[in-house]
Amino acid sequence: MKVVAAYLLAALGGNAAPGEADIKKILSSVGVEADAERVQKLLSELEGKDVIAAGISKLASVPSGGAVAASGGAAAAAGGAAPAEEKKEEKVEEEEDEDMGFSLFD
Repeated sequence: MKVVAAYLLAALGGNAAPGEADIKKILSSVGVEADAERVQKLLSELEGKDVIAAGISKLASVPSGGAVAASGGAAAAAGGAAPAEEKKEEKVEEEEDEDMGFSLFD
């Protein structure tokens, strides 16, 4: 997973085709030693692919709108207006700071 993250960081940084040296440089900057076998396997799997463009196209199909409330959505779909919710004013009582028998700083 670290190798994949380093590859994606390099790709997001503008390097269209990160190589083994790029991945190792990123990982070594945070004190992680890259496994050469895993790096080579990842590079062979992603050779010739634009992972950023592929990811963006997949994200375009993800719905990003909010969910419609069942009662409001049904009323609006039926042509009626959803009833306005009354704002109830609640009194917020301030709780006194109780010691509870111990202190964090004792």
